[in-house]
Amino acid sequence: MTDRSVDHEQPSQVLRHAYEAFSAVVVRLDDEESWLPTRCVGWAVRDLIFHCLGDAQRGLVALHTPSTGPADRDAVTYWQDWRPDSVGAANGRRWARVSAGMFLDFDQLRDLYLETAAAAVTAAERADPERVVATQGHVLTAGDLMTTLAVEATVHHLDLTTGLPTAPAPSPSALSSVRSTLDGLLGSAVPVAWDDEHYALAATGRVPLTDAERQALGADAARLPLFG
Repeated sequence: MTDRSVDHEQPSQVLRHAYEAFSAVVVRLDDEESWLPTRCVGWAVRDLIFHCLGDAQRGLVALHTPSTGPADRDAVTYWQDWRPDSVGAANGRRWARVSAGMFLDFDQLRDLYLETAAAAVTAAERADPERVVATQGHVLTAGDLMTTLAVEATVHHLDLTTGLPTAPAPSPSALSSVRSTLDGLLGSAVPVAWDDEHYALAATGRVPLTDAERQALGADAARLPLFG
């Protein structure tokens, strides 16, 4: 279950923990492992790392892109635009796969991800979390942006390690942020005794619901996945 002792952490701390946990997986990988499958349809490990590199780059840009506001999204409502099986999602899968394949030496992709993620964390720690910034066509506070970045990195951490049984686990504080985000999208605390990892996987469509889980969720079962 959730460790509520991490709830007091600032968004920049949660982002640091999420990115450091993800980086702890990436830094250990070799070329052969970079071709292992992930939970993301059509993506090998290297493809997913390239996608997460783009997310860290986007965060780095957004933290240096102030907006006049007002915010039109927060750390929960940001995800309302990100539904699975959209045309944009399919195009993004193809683009990441082709682009990641252009790195003939996996070490180059690995090192680029590691240095970009570290730069994004440094920028987050120096940013005013109340300042509004622009990203993905929306405006939100820098703190809420940091939370969305941590949530995405943590869900993808679970995707990345499905074929890496000895890989380091995601950050507990970041998993707590994933739970808070999913509860926010659901509108209440989930009525199923899922631990944070299983909640992240089930509520984003990565593992199927059992009949008992569907019964416990009631009408809300049809709303899953909450984001893709």
